[in-house]
Amino acid sequence: MDTLQAIQWENLFDINLAKEAAPQLLIGLLDTIWISLLTMGIGLILGLFTAVARMSGNPLFRYPARAYISLIRGTPLLVQIFILYFGLPVIGITLTPLLAGIIGLSLNVGAYTSETIRGSILSIPKGQWEAAQSLNMTYWQTMRRIIIPQATRVALPSLANTFMSLVKDTSLLAMITVQEMFYQAKVIGARAFDYMTVFIMIAVFYWVVCTLLSFVQDKLERRYGRYVA
Repeated sequence: MDTLQAIQWENLFDINLAKEAAPQLLIGLLDTIWISLLTMGIGLILGLFTAVARMSGNPLFRYPARAYISLIRGTPLLVQIFILYFGLPVIGITLTPLLAGIIGLSLNVGAYTSETIRGSILSIPKGQWEAAQSLNMTYWQTMRRIIIPQATRVALPSLANTFMSLVKDTSLLAMITVQEMFYQAKVIGARAFDYMTVFIMIAVFYWVVCTLLSFVQDKLERRYGRYVA
C-alpha cells in the first residue's frame, strides 16, 4: 500500500523535475512581478484621470470616460489582448507581444480602478470640499492635500484586490507568447511531458506572492488608518 501511494505521488509531483524547473520558473516570476507593477502603476494613473473625467460636469470628458469603462468592463481581458496583438495588424499597427500585453493589462486596470477611485472620492463628506474652498484652495490642491489621502484609505482594500488579480491575470499573456511564469511552465511541461509538477509549482508561487501582498495591504491600511476619523 505504501509503495502504491509513493508511486502515485511521484506521478503527481516529480521532485527532480521541480529542482530543474525552479530557476526558469523564478525568472518567469520576476517577469510576472515587474509586468504587474508596471501595469498597475499605469493603470492607477489612467484610473485617476478617468475617475475625474467621469465626475466632470463637461460631457466631452464624462461620456468618453463612461464609454471606456463600459467597453473594458464589458469584454473579457483575453479578448482585449487578442484584439491588440492579432487585430491591430489588420489596420497596419503591429505591437510586440510584451507591448500588447502591457497596454491590454493597463487599460483593463485603469477601467476597474477608476470606479474604485471615483467611489472612494464620492465617499468623502462634502464638508471637506467646502472647508477647502473657504481656504481658497484650488481643485487640485484640495484633491492632493485633503481628498486623496482620505480616499486612499477607502480605496485601498479594493485596489489591493485588483493588484492581486492582476498578478494572476498576467498568465493570460502566455497566450501571445510573453515569457512570464505561466509561459515558462507550459514550455517546461511540454518538454518534460509533465504539466502537473510545474503547474503545482507556479500555483504555489502565485499563492506566496499574493500572501505577501496581503501582508503589505494590512500594513498600508494601518498606515492610512489615521486619515479616518
